[in-house]
Amino acid sequence: MSRSEPGTLREAAAAIATGRISSLEMTTDALERADRSQPHLNAFIAIERDAALQAAKAADEAVVRGLPLGPLHGVPLAHKDMFDRAAKITGCGSKIRADHVATETSTVMNRLESAGALQIGRLNMSEFAMGPTGHNAHHGRAINPIDPARITAGSSSGSGAAVGGGVVFAALGSDTGGSIRLPAACCGVVGIKPTQGRVSRQGAMPLSFSQDCVGPLARTVEDAYLLLQLISGADGRDPTCLDIAVPAALTPEIGTLRVGLGGGVFAEGLSGEVAAAMDDMARFLRPACHSVETVLPPNLSDLAELANVVAISEAAAVHFDAFRSRPEDFGPQVRMRLSQAIAIPSPVYLRALQIRVVMLKEFLHTVFSACDVLIVPTMPFLPPLSSDVDVGASASMNRIVSDMTALTRPFSFLGLPVVTLPVARSREGLPVGLQIVAPPWGEQRAASLALHIEQVLALGSFADEFARSTAA
Repeated sequence: MSRSEPGTLREAAAAIATGRISSLEMTTDALERADRSQPHLNAFIAIERDAALQAAKAADEAVVRGLPLGPLHGVPLAHKDMFDRAAKITGCGSKIRADHVATETSTVMNRLESAGALQIGRLNMSEFAMGPTGHNAHHGRAINPIDPARITAGSSSGSGAAVGGGVVFAALGSDTGGSIRLPAACCGVVGIKPTQGRVSRQGAMPLSFSQDCVGPLARTVEDAYLLLQLISGADGRDPTCLDIAVPAALTPEIGTLRVGLGGGVFAEGLSGEVAAAMDDMARFLRPACHSVETVLPPNLSDLAELANVVAISEAAAVHFDAFRSRPEDFGPQVRMRLSQAIAIPSPVYLRALQIRVVMLKEFLHTVFSACDVLIVPTMPFLPPLSSDVDVGASASMNRIVSDMTALTRPFSFLGLPVVTLPVARSREGLPVGLQIVAPPWGEQRAASLALHIEQVLALGSFADEFARSTAA
C-alpha cells in the first residue's frame, strides 16, 4: 500500500471525490498489490486488470464533470467468486462452473456498483463454498497473510486473504456455517454475518438456501458496517429478503449494554490464548458496560448435526443434476460431502427444520432475556496448520474441522446477526477473534460494541503489516 493511500473505505472515497487521489491511481495500486501478492496469497482466481482500469477512468471522468457520486465512488474492491455479473464468469471456485457466464447481475453487485465501487477481480474460495478450511482442489488454497503455514479458513478464503493481506479495503463473502467469520478470524479482519433475510441472495451462488448469508469482510468495523448498509434492503427478486432498514449510525457508547459472556458449550475446550482473550474482554468491558455476566445457553448438543443435515441436504438439491452427470469434476472433499447428503432421508431434513424453530425460540428467550449481546470466541483455538487439515493428512482432521465450526454454526442455524473482530494476538502473532452476537436485526448493537472494542484496544492493522512486509 502506498503511503499516500487512505486506510479506510470512507477515506478512500473522500480522497477520490476531492481529487486528492484519482480512482485510476488507486486502482492501479490495488492491481499492483494483487499481482505482487498473488504468489504469496493465491487470493485471486482472476484479476480483471483491463476492465478495472477502464472503470477507474470512467470514475475519474465523473468526478471531473461534477456528476453525482456514490459513497464508494471509484474505490477498487474484489469479491468472492460467487456473485453474478452480467456477461462475466462466475466460477464458484469450481471446475464445473469455470466457464459459466452470467446473464444478469446479482443484487449485491448492483448495489455496490450503484455506490460507485469497482471490482479488480474474483477471489478464491472453497469449491461451491463447501469447506471450512479454505482448501480448493482446483485452484489451490488461499494463503494466510499472517502465517503461510496456517489456513485462511473458508469458504470465503480469498476474501480473508485479500483483505487481511492489504490488497483491498474490503470484500464480500458468504456465510452458511461460519464462512465469513472463520476467514476473518484467521486473517485478522472484521466480518459481519447479517440476520437471515437482511441481504438479498439473488444472483449469489446457493449452498444452503435456508442458512446462506451474504456479508462483508473489512479492515475496520465501520468499513464492514458501511458495506452492510449498502448491500442490505428489500429485493423483489428475493422474496426471503425483508424490508428492515439498517440503522445509519454506530456509536461507541456502550454504557447501557448488558453483555453476556458465553458459558456452557461456548466455553468448553478453548485453547489457553482464546480463554485468556475472553477473560481479558470481560475485565475490559466491565467498567464500560451496564453489566458483564456469564450467560448459559440452552442445550445445543444436537445443533451441529441438525445444522449439517440442513446445509448438506440443501446443497445436494442444488448440485444433484451435476453430481449425477459429472461426479469426477467435483473435488474429493465436495464429492464426499454430496455423496453423504444424497443419502439423508427427506423426513430427517424436514424434522431438522422444525426443530430449528423451537431452538431459536428457546435460545432467544434464554439468552437475550439475560443480555443484550452475547460474546463468544469465533474459534476455540488459533488458526490451524494447513498440514493438519489437508485431506487425508491427519487422523485428527475431522475433529479439527468439526471443532472449527462449533462456535459459528449455531448462529447460522438460528439466523442471528454476528460481528467478529480480532481482539488479541497470540505469542506467535496470530489473531484471536471474538464474536458479538445480537438478536435478529441487531447488527447495529453488535457493531457498536465492536467499534468500541476496536477503538479502545487499537490493536493495529494486520493488513497494513502484511502490505509493508511484501512491498519490496
